[in-house]
Amino acid sequence: MPKKARKRSDIRPEQEFQVIAKGGVIILVPDKPIAAMRGFVRGMRTTGFREKKDRL
Repeated sequence: MPKKARKRSDIRPEQEFQVIAKGGVIILVPDKPIAAMRGFVRGMRTTGFREKKDRL
């Protein structure tokens, strides 16, 4: 992977990825530690979702 692309995407040496292949395109999604995900849904609405009994 070119250095410019690594720097722009904050990719580090030895970093692991999830690989998704779809329609002739390969997508690399960097694995992130759980601690990095903390607070990413802050302010998300928690009401108005369907109950389990209402699902098909």
